Amino acid sequence: MKKVLFTATVDSHILQFHIPYLKMFKDNGYEVHVATNGTDKIPYCDVKHTVSFERDPIKFNNIKAIKQLKKIINENNFEIIHCHTPMGSVVTRIAAKKARNKGTRVIYTAHGFHFFKGAPLANWLIFYPIEKYLSKYTDCLITINQEDYELAKRKFKKCRQIELVHGVGVDESKFNFEMSDKEKHKLRESLGLTDEDFVIIYVAELSKRKNQGMLIQAVKELIDGGKNNIKIILPGTDSINGYYQNLTDKLEITNNVKFLGYRKDIPKLLKISDLYVSTAKQEGLPVNIMEAMCAQLPIIATDCRGNRDLVDECVKINNIEELKVKILKKITQKKSNVGYGILKYSNPKIFNLMERIYEQN
Repeated sequence: MKKVLFTATVDSHILQFHIPYLKMFKDNGYEVHVATNGTDKIPYCDVKHTVSFERDPIKFNNIKAIKQLKKIINENNFEIIHCHTPMGSVVTRIAAKKARNKGTRVIYTAHGFHFFKGAPLANWLIFYPIEKYLSKYTDCLITINQEDYELAKRKFKKCRQIELVHGVGVDESKFNFEMSDKEKHKLRESLGLTDEDFVIIYVAELSKRKNQGMLIQAVKELIDGGKNNIKIILPGTDSINGYYQNLTDKLEITNNVKFLGYRKDIPKLLKISDLYVSTAKQEGLPVNIMEAMCAQLPIIATDCRGNRDLVDECVKINNIEELKVKILKKITQKKSNVGYGILKYSNPKIFNLMERIYEQN
């Protein structure tokens, strides 16, 4: 029986992005293996391996992980190894060097290089040399945005194959439903919102990289200018211990910013919103914006890698004045359906591209 191995640092990455591909391999008669540092049950996975991956490149556990993964690879004649996440992919490609000589194909999806235009110098000094060195042990490098693709084509000459695939795909079917005015009112009311509020939504983990503070500061200034009915809803887990909650307290706009935590009803939250804003400092290719496109929301996004692949008109990172002007313009415009070319980011399109890559020798 043919075998395939998917690797990533954490279970959540596999669970969030790659279950359809595990199912595809399972349906095609493969024995499906997954290696992460977690112990979660993974659908369509026949064999789950726990490996000591660490996100920090200088952690000793990554050396241990190389030995663990090398043993797993040596004991299994994998047809394909598909690695994800920065350190998960570093460890995997080192561990799989000998297996490639026996015919195993190593595929690596870069979900956004740590080195990019405007990235800290440390990122270039640490991550760029590692990726360049390991590119010669990569049979297919998949990039998900134009900037990474062009960089890889210029710099990683020893990589056998470099592809541009527009992310992991977005499930348009999740948005094929209508909400009545009564349903919208009820959901808004449950969140402390009124029908008259102008609701801005940004779906993302609360973090410095996602940069929610830029949006909060802009809305504070708009409220001070008399736009009291602007409300922000922020679904997403908090990775910075209440930093943005403290900011809203300091700015005295706690009634205008709703921190929702992890939510499973994102499509409905998008349907009750008036505007989508992403103030990220860097992205791979953001699914959150693709989902806003599916929900036909107007979108304002910062001019960073990944965002600019999806949104034509972007605002400069941390330019609060420019963001305020854009928001005001959206408030005064009549809300209407927005035409986005989402087809090339849809699950079937991405799935077909990945199938073609997997089938190559």
